[in-house]
Amino acid sequence: MAMNILLVIIGLLGAGYGLLLLWYGLGWKRLPVFSPAAPVSGRTRVTVIIPARDEAQNLPPLLEALQRQTYPAELLEIIVIDDFSADNTEQVVRDFPAANVRLLRLSDHLDREQRLNSFKKKAIEIAVGQATGALIVTTDADCVMGPQWMETLVQYYETHGRKFIAAPVSFYQERNFFKILQSLDFMNMQGITGAVTQLKIGTMCNGANLAYEKAVFYEVGGFSGIDNIASGDDMLLMYKVYRRYPDGIGYLKNEAAIVRTLPVDTLKAFMHQRIRWSSKADKYDDKRLTWMLAVVYLWNAALLLMGIAAVFFPLWWYWLLIFLLFKITVELYFMVPVARFFGKTTFLLWVIPGQLFHIPYIVIAGWLGKFGTYQWKGRTVN
Repeated sequence: MAMNILLVIIGLLGAGYGLLLLWYGLGWKRLPVFSPAAPVSGRTRVTVIIPARDEAQNLPPLLEALQRQTYPAELLEIIVIDDFSADNTEQVVRDFPAANVRLLRLSDHLDREQRLNSFKKKAIEIAVGQATGALIVTTDADCVMGPQWMETLVQYYETHGRKFIAAPVSFYQERNFFKILQSLDFMNMQGITGAVTQLKIGTMCNGANLAYEKAVFYEVGGFSGIDNIASGDDMLLMYKVYRRYPDGIGYLKNEAAIVRTLPVDTLKAFMHQRIRWSSKADKYDDKRLTWMLAVVYLWNAALLLMGIAAVFFPLWWYWLLIFLLFKITVELYFMVPVARFFGKTTFLLWVIPGQLFHIPYIVIAGWLGKFGTYQWKGRTVN
């Protein structure tokens, strides 16, 4: 009797998860690919903000990619704000041969001993204050992009007039099984980002590729009210803009707009990254997203517990295999068109073995994101 009740509960969680994936799939398919119909106006001045802490090795490829942009250099300002780096990040920026690259230092605004829970938000806030662009674009120091990235982003902005734009991010240089699994997981999140934006059922984005109007940043109070949260310089800000402009949010679905970043090298670094991302899960005022995350978490937790139970009670293997087959089927339904967009359809072969990695990490990272601490850029964060 108890087993039947548990199976019903797990089945209901699975049904909720399946409906969620079907809904996401519908959203992604409805999201149109942006096809620029007109050249840029030549009036939109853009400031790209790059917070950097110990990024001397990663910055040169990024700065070179930004200098190769087809967008007019006279309309493009690049601000790198150094977050107390211990390497020669500052010198790399100073030595870079480009007139439109500026260096700011967090140390000129904060004391080294000053305690903050989010140095990144403070860095972005300072950079926005000194930006000359009307459109703020953020990316990370370990990213690269194609030459039409900025032009495509501005064309989308000028065509649709969005106040806040989320744009695609993808991993690259996935040279082993571990990095392929990271790429699959990240690609899944990117698909959901586009889907929920199109369906208007949540707000998701990634700080490696987003844009917002400088005026709107100040209109919604910037990071005020969320500046005590270590993460969330992207999604929590996006929701503040969404509350003011429900129709002012857009997702730029165009291959030329993809920003590429590197997966992490170690399991420890991966878990710290995912714990950081999940740590803001209960901070969303947007409870639609909270409920969606809860369904995903509880479904994966149920499957993990079923796997543990099956070790002691073999009858559970039968039901576990059925539920896993269902999970893989609905995930592939959603991920196939997303993988086509990102050019990663061959990675889908790893969805089945990847379940052994994906399910435990979701449960562990979700739990530690709520109750644990993590390392980020050499700092321990609550």
